[in-house]
Amino acid sequence: MSTDTLKIGERQFHSRLLVGTGKYKDMEETRLATEASGAEIVTVAIRRSNIGQNADEPNLLEVIPPEKYTILPNTAGCYTAEDAVRTCRLARELLDGHNLVKLEVLGDEKTLFPDITATLEATELLVKDGFEIMVYTNDDPIIAKRLEDMGCVAVMPLAAPIGSGLGIRNPYNILEIVDNASVPIIVDAGVGTASDAAVAMELGCDGVLMNTAIAAAKDPILMASAMKKGIQAGREAFLAGRMPRKRYASASSPIDGSFL
Repeated sequence: MSTDTLKIGERQFHSRLLVGTGKYKDMEETRLATEASGAEIVTVAIRRSNIGQNADEPNLLEVIPPEKYTILPNTAGCYTAEDAVRTCRLARELLDGHNLVKLEVLGDEKTLFPDITATLEATELLVKDGFEIMVYTNDDPIIAKRLEDMGCVAVMPLAAPIGSGLGIRNPYNILEIVDNASVPIIVDAGVGTASDAAVAMELGCDGVLMNTAIAAAKDPILMASAMKKGIQAGREAFLAGRMPRKRYASASSPIDGSFL
Protein backbone atom coordinates (compact mmCIF):
# COMPACT_ATOMS: atom_id res chain seq x y z
CA MET A 1 0.00 0.00 0.00
CA SER A 2 1.27 3.49 -0.88
CA THR A 3 2.93 5.45 1.93
CA ASP A 4 2.18 8.75 0.18
CA THR A 5 -0.78 9.68 2.32
CA LEU A 6 -2.76 12.85 2.86
CA LYS A 7 -2.66 13.85 6.54
CA ILE A 8 -5.35 16.18 7.85
CA GLY A 9 -5.02 16.76 11.56
CA GLU A 10 -4.47 13.31 13.01
CA ARG A 11 -6.29 11.52 10.17
CA GLN A 12 -4.55 9.93 7.20
CA PHE A 13 -6.06 9.22 3.78
CA HIS A 14 -4.86 7.47 0.65
CA SER A 15 -7.11 9.36 -1.75
CA ARG A 16 -6.36 13.01 -2.48
CA LEU A 17 -9.68 13.57 -4.18
CA LEU A 18 -12.45 14.98 -2.00
CA VAL A 19 -15.97 15.09 -3.40
CA GLY A 20 -19.28 16.75 -2.68
CA THR A 21 -22.76 15.29 -2.74
CA GLY A 22 -24.91 18.00 -4.32
CA LYS A 23 -26.45 18.34 -7.80
CA TYR A 24 -26.80 14.64 -8.60
CA LYS A 25 -30.07 13.46 -10.10
CA ASP A 26 -30.74 11.02 -7.27
CA MET A 27 -29.21 9.16 -4.34
CA GLU A 28 -28.13 6.22 -6.47
CA GLU A 29 -26.11 8.41 -8.80
CA THR A 30 -24.55 10.03 -5.75
CA ARG A 31 -23.53 6.63 -4.44
CA LEU A 32 -22.12 5.36 -7.73
CA ALA A 33 -20.18 8.53 -8.53
CA THR A 34 -18.71 8.68 -5.02
CA GLU A 35 -17.58 5.07 -5.30
CA ALA A 36 -16.07 5.66 -8.76
CA SER A 37 -14.11 8.65 -7.47
CA GLY A 38 -12.28 6.59 -4.89
CA ALA A 39 -12.72 9.48 -2.44
CA GLU A 40 -12.49 8.85 1.28
CA ILE A 41 -13.62 12.32 2.36
CA VAL A 42 -17.12 13.36 1.31
CA THR A 43 -18.42 16.83 2.04
CA VAL A 44 -22.06 17.46 2.91
CA ALA A 45 -23.87 20.81 2.94
CA ILE A 46 -25.66 20.73 6.29
CA ARG A 47 -28.12 23.46 5.32
CA ARG A 48 -29.13 21.64 2.12
CA SER A 49 -28.84 17.93 2.91
CA ASN A 50 -30.63 15.60 5.27
CA ILE A 51 -28.27 13.59 7.45
CA GLY A 52 -30.83 12.80 10.10
CA GLN A 53 -32.35 16.13 11.06
CA ASN A 54 -35.47 15.41 8.95
CA ALA A 55 -36.79 11.97 9.82
CA ASP A 56 -39.36 11.90 7.00
CA GLU A 57 -36.80 12.52 4.19
CA PRO A 58 -34.20 10.22 2.56
CA ASN A 59 -31.02 10.24 4.61
CA LEU A 60 -27.85 10.92 2.64
CA LEU A 61 -25.86 8.82 5.09
CA GLU A 62 -27.61 5.73 3.76
CA VAL A 63 -25.62 6.00 0.51
CA ILE A 64 -22.44 7.53 1.95
CA PRO A 65 -22.22 5.73 5.31
CA PRO A 66 -19.85 7.14 7.93
CA GLU A 67 -18.45 3.63 8.39
CA LYS A 68 -17.04 3.85 4.84
CA TYR A 69 -16.36 7.57 4.36
CA THR A 70 -15.16 10.47 6.46
CA ILE A 71 -18.09 12.85 6.40
CA LEU A 72 -17.02 16.48 6.08
CA PRO A 73 -19.96 18.71 7.00
CA ASN A 74 -19.73 22.14 5.39
CA THR A 75 -21.33 25.51 5.90
CA ALA A 76 -22.33 26.14 2.27
CA GLY A 77 -25.05 28.77 2.07
CA CYS A 78 -23.87 30.67 5.15
CA TYR A 79 -23.30 34.40 4.70
CA THR A 80 -22.43 35.35 8.28
CA ALA A 81 -19.98 34.07 10.84
CA GLU A 82 -22.86 33.42 13.24
CA ASP A 83 -24.69 31.19 10.76
CA ALA A 84 -21.51 29.26 9.98
CA VAL A 85 -20.70 28.64 13.63
CA ARG A 86 -24.28 27.56 14.34
CA THR A 87 -24.21 25.17 11.38
CA CYS A 88 -20.95 23.57 12.51
CA ARG A 89 -22.37 23.00 15.99
CA LEU A 90 -25.48 21.41 14.49
CA ALA A 91 -23.30 19.10 12.40
CA ARG A 92 -21.32 18.07 15.48
CA GLU A 93 -24.56 17.21 17.25
CA LEU A 94 -25.93 15.23 14.31
CA LEU A 95 -22.66 13.33 13.81
CA ASP A 96 -22.10 12.37 17.45
CA GLY A 97 -19.30 14.77 18.29
CA HIS A 98 -17.58 14.86 14.89
CA ASN A 99 -15.30 17.93 14.94
CA LEU A 100 -13.83 17.97 11.40
CA VAL A 101 -15.69 20.59 9.34
CA LYS A 102 -15.33 22.58 6.16
CA LEU A 103 -15.87 26.25 6.88
CA GLU A 104 -17.08 28.57 4.17
CA VAL A 105 -18.65 31.99 4.71
CA LEU A 106 -19.82 33.49 1.44
CA GLY A 107 -19.67 37.14 0.48
CA ASP A 108 -22.36 37.39 -2.17
CA GLU A 109 -24.74 35.22 -4.15
CA LYS A 110 -23.41 36.06 -7.62
CA THR A 111 -19.76 35.11 -7.27
CA LEU A 112 -19.89 32.92 -4.15
CA PHE A 113 -16.52 34.39 -3.24
CA PRO A 114 -15.65 34.08 0.45
CA ASP A 115 -16.24 36.88 2.91
CA ILE A 116 -12.76 36.88 4.40
CA THR A 117 -13.55 39.08 7.38
CA ALA A 118 -16.42 36.81 8.41
CA THR A 119 -14.32 33.72 7.68
CA LEU A 120 -11.60 34.92 10.05
CA GLU A 121 -14.20 35.68 12.71
CA ALA A 122 -15.82 32.25 12.40
CA THR A 123 -12.43 30.53 12.38
CA GLU A 124 -11.46 32.12 15.69
CA LEU A 125 -14.72 31.07 17.34
CA LEU A 126 -14.64 27.52 16.00
CA VAL A 127 -11.01 26.86 16.90
CA LYS A 128 -11.79 27.94 20.47
CA ASP A 129 -14.76 25.55 20.41
CA GLY A 130 -12.56 22.57 19.54
CA PHE A 131 -13.32 22.19 15.84
CA GLU A 132 -10.80 21.01 13.26
CA ILE A 133 -11.32 23.41 10.38
CA MET A 134 -10.71 22.96 6.69
CA VAL A 135 -11.33 26.47 5.44
CA TYR A 136 -12.50 27.78 2.06
CA THR A 137 -10.75 31.01 1.12
CA ASN A 138 -9.63 33.10 -1.83
CA ASP A 139 -6.23 32.65 -3.46
CA ASP A 140 -4.53 35.33 -1.37
CA PRO A 141 -1.28 33.89 0.07
CA ILE A 142 -1.35 36.30 3.04
CA ILE A 143 -4.85 35.25 4.11
CA ALA A 144 -4.03 31.58 3.54
CA LYS A 145 -1.08 31.82 5.91
CA ARG A 146 -3.11 33.72 8.49
CA LEU A 147 -5.79 31.02 8.50
CA GLU A 148 -3.12 28.37 8.99
CA ASP A 149 -1.62 30.35 11.86
CA MET A 150 -5.06 30.59 13.48
CA GLY A 151 -5.18 26.79 13.71
CA CYS A 152 -6.91 25.51 10.56
CA VAL A 153 -5.92 21.93 9.73
CA ALA A 154 -6.20 22.56 5.98
CA VAL A 155 -6.52 25.65 3.80
CA MET A 156 -8.68 25.43 0.68
CA PRO A 157 -8.13 28.25 -1.82
CA LEU A 158 -10.46 28.56 -4.78
CA ALA A 159 -9.04 27.97 -8.25
CA ALA A 160 -11.96 29.82 -9.87
CA PRO A 161 -15.53 30.67 -8.80
CA ILE A 162 -17.58 27.81 -7.34
CA GLY A 163 -19.25 25.76 -10.04
CA SER A 164 -17.61 27.70 -12.90
CA GLY A 165 -15.44 24.91 -14.31
CA LEU A 166 -12.87 27.51 -15.39
CA GLY A 167 -9.87 25.60 -14.06
CA ILE A 168 -6.80 27.03 -12.32
CA ARG A 169 -7.01 30.75 -13.13
CA ASN A 170 -4.08 31.94 -11.03
CA PRO A 171 -1.51 29.15 -10.69
CA TYR A 172 1.14 31.55 -9.38
CA ASN A 173 -0.88 32.46 -6.30
CA ILE A 174 -1.71 28.81 -5.66
CA LEU A 175 1.99 27.96 -5.96
CA GLU A 176 2.88 30.74 -3.51
CA ILE A 177 0.30 29.42 -1.03
CA VAL A 178 1.69 25.87 -1.36
CA ASP A 179 5.29 27.00 -0.95
CA ASN A 180 4.55 28.79 2.33
CA ALA A 181 2.22 26.25 3.94
CA SER A 182 2.84 23.66 6.62
CA VAL A 183 -0.73 22.30 6.51
CA PRO A 184 -2.42 20.64 3.53
CA ILE A 185 -3.46 22.97 0.70
CA ILE A 186 -6.53 21.65 -1.11
CA VAL A 187 -7.89 23.39 -4.18
CA ASP A 188 -11.58 24.01 -3.65
CA ALA A 189 -13.84 25.27 -6.46
CA GLY A 190 -13.35 25.91 -10.15
CA VAL A 191 -12.14 22.55 -11.45
CA GLY A 192 -13.94 21.51 -14.64
CA THR A 193 -12.20 18.40 -15.93
CA ALA A 194 -9.46 15.91 -15.15
CA SER A 195 -6.66 18.03 -16.61
CA ASP A 196 -7.57 20.84 -14.18
CA ALA A 197 -7.23 18.43 -11.28
CA ALA A 198 -3.87 17.24 -12.62
CA VAL A 199 -2.60 20.83 -12.89
CA ALA A 200 -3.55 21.51 -9.26
CA MET A 201 -1.65 18.44 -8.13
CA GLU A 202 1.36 19.25 -10.33
CA LEU A 203 1.57 22.63 -8.56
CA GLY A 204 2.09 20.71 -5.32
CA CYS A 205 -1.39 20.93 -3.85
CA ASP A 206 -2.18 18.16 -1.41
CA GLY A 207 -5.62 17.46 -2.82
CA VAL A 208 -8.62 18.77 -4.73
CA LEU A 209 -12.24 19.06 -3.63
CA MET A 210 -14.92 19.10 -6.32
CA ASN A 211 -18.63 18.57 -6.82
CA THR A 212 -20.09 20.28 -9.91
CA ALA A 213 -17.30 19.07 -12.20
CA ILE A 214 -18.48 15.52 -11.58
CA ALA A 215 -22.20 15.97 -10.93
CA ALA A 216 -22.78 18.24 -13.95
CA ALA A 217 -20.88 16.03 -16.41
CA LYS A 218 -22.86 14.16 -19.06
CA ASP A 219 -21.71 10.93 -17.41
CA PRO A 220 -20.96 11.74 -13.74
CA ILE A 221 -19.78 8.25 -12.89
CA LEU A 222 -17.28 8.16 -15.75
CA MET A 223 -16.11 11.68 -14.90
CA ALA A 224 -15.60 10.65 -11.27
CA SER A 225 -13.31 7.89 -12.50
CA ALA A 226 -11.46 10.34 -14.75
CA MET A 227 -10.96 12.75 -11.84
CA LYS A 228 -9.51 9.96 -9.73
CA LYS A 229 -6.94 9.24 -12.44
CA GLY A 230 -6.19 12.92 -13.00
CA ILE A 231 -5.42 13.40 -9.32
CA GLN A 232 -3.17 10.35 -9.28
CA ALA A 233 -1.31 11.39 -12.45
CA GLY A 234 -0.79 14.94 -11.24
CA ARG A 235 0.51 13.79 -7.87
CA GLU A 236 2.96 11.33 -9.45
CA ALA A 237 4.19 14.01 -11.86
CA PHE A 238 4.77 16.40 -8.95
CA LEU A 239 6.71 13.79 -7.01
CA ALA A 240 8.71 12.79 -10.10
CA GLY A 241 9.74 16.37 -10.86
CA ARG A 242 9.18 17.68 -14.36
CA MET A 243 12.01 18.34 -16.82
CA PRO A 244 13.26 21.94 -17.12
CA ARG A 245 11.53 24.13 -19.69
CA LYS A 246 13.80 25.07 -22.59
CA ARG A 247 13.46 27.65 -25.32
CA TYR A 248 14.95 25.47 -28.05
CA ALA A 249 14.76 21.84 -29.10
CA SER A 250 16.83 19.11 -27.51
CA ALA A 251 17.23 15.75 -29.24
CA SER A 252 15.64 12.82 -27.44
CA SER A 253 18.54 10.60 -28.55
CA PRO A 254 21.80 12.57 -28.10
CA ILE A 255 24.55 11.86 -30.64
CA ASP A 256 27.43 12.94 -28.42
CA GLY A 257 30.15 10.32 -28.49
CA SER A 258 28.67 8.34 -31.39
CA PHE A 259 30.87 7.03 -34.21
CA LEU A 260 28.44 7.93 -37.00
